[in-house]
Amino acid sequence: MVLVEVKAFGVGIHDRYYVPGDMFFPGKAKFPYVVGSEGSGIISKVGSNVSNFVIGDEVLFTSGLTPQGGSWAQYVCLDASVLIPLPEKLTFEQGAAIPIAADAAINSVRDLNLIDGEKLFIAGASGAIGTLVIQMAIAKGIQVVASASSKNHDYLRSLGVEMTVDYSDPEWQAQVHSLSNGGVDCALAIQPGTVKDSMSVVRVGGRVVSVSGGDGTQSERNISIMQFEHSDDGVELVKDFVSHVANGSIKLVLEKVYSFNQALEALEKAETRHARGKLVVRTD
Repeated sequence: MVLVEVKAFGVGIHDRYYVPGDMFFPGKAKFPYVVGSEGSGIISKVGSNVSNFVIGDEVLFTSGLTPQGGSWAQYVCLDASVLIPLPEKLTFEQGAAIPIAADAAINSVRDLNLIDGEKLFIAGASGAIGTLVIQMAIAKGIQVVASASSKNHDYLRSLGVEMTVDYSDPEWQAQVHSLSNGGVDCALAIQPGTVKDSMSVVRVGGRVVSVSGGDGTQSERNISIMQFEHSDDGVELVKDFVSHVANGSIKLVLEKVYSFNQALEALEKAETRHARGKLVVRTD
């Protein structure tokens, strides 16, 4: 095991799910409870069986979504297997923003099985996961159509999005079809409750991947619907992703860095599901 002095931690809607009394861990998580599932910091102690890290190493980590809680703390005790070295080019704030969003983005892109030249629709594209998926998809030769509030359209186009639509516009589906001639090849439903709407703009025989869980939508027109799944080699995949952020091939967007006493404000912002990129809290 390794003891890490936490310097920053990421904040997401998932942090709200894993609190005492929540449906995920009914009767298991109890107060006092430490929220948080990702962060970055400096190793302050290492166990006798740890050989690949030493005191003073700067790392990022995912603490896992467990009833025991996690990274909203001064120190967190972790298995060395979940640690990833923090490159010198990245700040603690950047490192803390990566683990959860990168893992979701990597697995979503894998499950979408994107093919060069395809068109992808993303529902809820301006958040942390969407921002990363856009860049990964474009790098694969994919045309991206993105749904977000109108205030985020310029931002999305700056990332290379082909078309932006406002989900509050009753004509948004027709706008997507005008680009795709019968529907896009696939869709990523990031926001909850968007599977059905996402499927409506996918061509016959296309595919939809949901990040936030199924909403009971039944497949139509031979369209496959699946929930993305975490992979067993997630740490290694995120480690590789970190190298792309460090060399500048992936742009990491932080909407705001909060102080520790603003952590609940950050969580409230995450709950609105209108953050642009990632929210991070610095502990000092």
